[in-house]
Amino acid sequence: MSSGNGTTPEPGAVGADRVASGAGGVALDAAEQSALALDAYSRTVIAVADALSGSVANLQVRRRTRRGEAMGAGSGVAISTDGFLITSAHVIEGSRHGVASFSDGHETSVSLVGADPLSDLAVLRADGDDLNPATLGDATHLRVGQLVVAIGNPNGFASSVTAGVVSGLGRSLPVGARGGPRRVVENIIQTDAALNPGNSGGALVDGAGHVVGINTALAGIGLGLAVPINDATRVIISSLIRDGRVRRAHLGVAVAPRPLPPRAAERVGRRAAVQIMQVVEGGPADAAGLVRGDLLVELDGEQVTDASDLQRLMVHERIGRAVPAVVLRNGKQRTIKLVLDELS
Repeated sequence: MSSGNGTTPEPGAVGADRVASGAGGVALDAAEQSALALDAYSRTVIAVADALSGSVANLQVRRRTRRGEAMGAGSGVAISTDGFLITSAHVIEGSRHGVASFSDGHETSVSLVGADPLSDLAVLRADGDDLNPATLGDATHLRVGQLVVAIGNPNGFASSVTAGVVSGLGRSLPVGARGGPRRVVENIIQTDAALNPGNSGGALVDGAGHVVGINTALAGIGLGLAVPINDATRVIISSLIRDGRVRRAHLGVAVAPRPLPPRAAERVGRRAAVQIMQVVEGGPADAAGLVRGDLLVELDGEQVTDASDLQRLMVHERIGRAVPAVVLRNGKQRTIKLVLDELS
């Protein structure tokens, strides 16, 4: 997976001293200061739009539905010169082929390499190998209030650009294919940059022109959500390119967070665990003897305090491995060995 070869646009930031005094050292009034600041903001957005517009595609896909075939639309982001694009899994759901068109008039057929509904990410492969890749950034460095630019194709309007700020970080978004397993994607980026139907799969870009998120949902007026580009999603994208799917381990339980009783908390050295609310018959937990009501404190040496902790531990490296689970049952601590299987 390539990070692209494009140039990084100049942020266009104006120093505080220049805003206060102007080019010739002459003091500026409030209106002039506002004009300078707005001009810097505009230059940044324009630079980002110029750098990324050729990397964000308008996707047209033909889906199979209960009522027959239907056309769907969304956006995609080129990530390599040899034809790979990323988009939202729900954009390509029910389809394996489509057409990607770019702002320069270039149009190419695309096919599905792999989709992961549990992260709402998918990888497509274009027929050609002359794409202009975007540069992938790292959302872990984002801060609330930071400028971001959303580029996509809302309602069929190609290469639309909206700007706003990161209005929240660390949000959670439940995702999953219809009728299939559900999962919570964590560290979702919240932005007030306007998103509309068709923006899904498009790029959320920082002021340096790096793609830090893939736009995925409109949660309300002025409330857009994006799947972050970080180490975890890079692994997912790489797995989709390499294997066409993402493998995850499976325990076979439903859990809820619970505070530990004081004595138990003192004994195990932590205050919280997850209580097993349901055990899937025939699953790894059932086979190992875990029962409803058990408090799961630790799995494979890692602390478990909520469902997201357990979810993070379900990586493919643990599939088929015997791992120890520390549980509290009727006030007594037990260590149970169990073998995780693969989530289907």
